[in-house]
Amino acid sequence: MPDTPHEAPALSAHEEHPGWRAFLNARILICVFLGFTSGLPLFTLYSLLQAWLTTAHVNVREIGLFALIGIPYTWKFVWSPLMDRYIPRFPGWRPGRRRGWMFVTQILVAVAIGSFGFFSPAENLWAVAAIAALVAFFSASQDIVIDAYRRELLADTEQGLGNAVHVNAYKVAGLVPGSLSLILATFLPWKTVFLITAAFMLPGIVMTLVVKEPEIHGKPPKNLREAIIEPFHEFITRDGWRAALFILGFIFLYKLGDTMATALATKFFLDLGFTTLQIGVIAKTVAFWTSIAGGIIGGIFLVKIGIARGLWIFGALQIIATIGFAWLAKIGSSPVALGVLYGFETFATGLTLATFTAYIASTTDPRYTATQFALFTSLAAVPRTFAAASSGFIVAQTGWFEYFLVCVALSIPGMLLLPKIAPWRTRR
Repeated sequence: MPDTPHEAPALSAHEEHPGWRAFLNARILICVFLGFTSGLPLFTLYSLLQAWLTTAHVNVREIGLFALIGIPYTWKFVWSPLMDRYIPRFPGWRPGRRRGWMFVTQILVAVAIGSFGFFSPAENLWAVAAIAALVAFFSASQDIVIDAYRRELLADTEQGLGNAVHVNAYKVAGLVPGSLSLILATFLPWKTVFLITAAFMLPGIVMTLVVKEPEIHGKPPKNLREAIIEPFHEFITRDGWRAALFILGFIFLYKLGDTMATALATKFFLDLGFTTLQIGVIAKTVAFWTSIAGGIIGGIFLVKIGIARGLWIFGALQIIATIGFAWLAKIGSSPVALGVLYGFETFATGLTLATFTAYIASTTDPRYTATQFALFTSLAAVPRTFAAASSGFIVAQTGWFEYFLVCVALSIPGMLLLPKIAPWRTRR
């Protein structure tokens, strides 16, 4: 990899760190806007759109098919080389490679969300489906460039905190389409609701106009062929194909166990005898705040201990949290146990997600950030699909207690790769 400021020892726990001053710099504030802008369209698709279709009396089978709009998020690495290679240009304005693509995708996302309200699901369901597909494509494209911009913006000592702030702002964005917009729909026509929801993209657009393009050392791809081939060639030749396979295996395995543990969480709670009211008030409310707390605290600690030690410590806590689910399966429907154990699980998830995202960022080459980051995050998303597809079958065969022990076992291979991937005393 080229010798750049981002090549500081990303996984070192011994380097000088910015400490609490990291909260005060503008780069961390930018991550707030980036996270919010990234999360808004996704939650619009999965929360607001579903509610709109339901109120329009679209049948459940057709609503279920709308889950296919998630495909662009898992295949975004296919067109990510275009965003490494080409630089959008506008008359009288040269925003640069990252800012240019952010501006284009943010405008397209806002327009697409706002256009929902001009169609009726009952009369133009295919048009609504087409718009949803466009929102997903533009949103996934926006994620490509936002991930690349954030990686290039932050110093290595800021990756943990910056990514934690980004993830938490991403979650907070869900309150707009998942709460505010639904409340507004009680009083306003859907056309107005979608226009208001789209307007929440404006802070991100304004941010794109005022921030600076990150400084990148090393030449970006000269042509499309280089943009497609070189990111993979660089990754494989960086430390050899064996090291590349270890990294890919780790990215796939590290969060597999805890992803499976939460894949059927609501079903698990209902089977234990909790009411929907208890789940909504205790589990979901606690989960939201503990997840955010985990992300923030994880980011703060990563500034001090480094990404490598964060992967070790927080990964161990995640395994303990999964064991807590097995314990809850034995205890039964205790509201106190639900709040404590599920709260700890989501807190640990917040810790590991911040650390894991920072690790993925640290593996990318600044010349090909968009392509490599998109590839790695797409690979990291595969366990979610695997968990959703296989969890029900395993539970049916084993029962809940044994299922969570399986999840614990599936968490161990990723941890066993840590001595190779991120040694405790790493100086990379």
